[in-house]
Amino acid sequence: MDREVMQDMWNNRYQESETVFGHEANQFLVEIVEDVDRGTALDLGCGQGRNALWLAESGFTVTGLDLSPVAIAQARARAAELGLDAAFESVDLLTWEPDGQEWNLVVLAYIHLPEQMRRAVHTAAQRAVAPGGTIVVIAHHLDNLGEGTGGPQRPDWLFTEEQLEDDFSGLDIVRNERVVRTTEHGDALDVVCVAMKAST
Repeated sequence: MDREVMQDMWNNRYQESETVFGHEANQFLVEIVEDVDRGTALDLGCGQGRNALWLAESGFTVTGLDLSPVAIAQARARAAELGLDAAFESVDLLTWEPDGQEWNLVVLAYIHLPEQMRRAVHTAAQRAVAPGGTIVVIAHHLDNLGEGTGGPQRPDWLFTEEQLEDDFSGLDIVRNERVVRTTEHGDALDVVCVAMKAST
């Protein structure tokens, strides 16, 4: 799937509703961030901004990036409505580079791509996290294909603990496990990975 097709797909989906994934932050992100010092946060693939805006409300200085200009416009509007200061920009995550910028917290929630693309985004995320900083990855687990609800129905777009351990092998992985997320449509099987970059 090329960039334009993917962008059109997400633009169309976000145009259908301003709450495609709701306004509430992901439950695992909320749990993890309790123990993270407030600072700067980067939400890659932020969509309509539900996690980014929660981070801003929780005391982080937030940047949200997403492929979809429609989603970014909605995130900016929601931020203005809530009186929250967060920066949102539409970028292609497959070619995006932090260009020397660093964030204390980098979040990747449900960014599902084929292996080569996934690795490219995960590599850029590692360049974006500051020394001593934390990367949080939350995604649909491969087991969700047969046992859970929602998420991509393509096995090559789903995640395993082993893939994430390999992708973030240069960091200190402090959590990497399959978890159950209860939704109104049934249980979804996710994987949560938390990795830290060594302080210099």
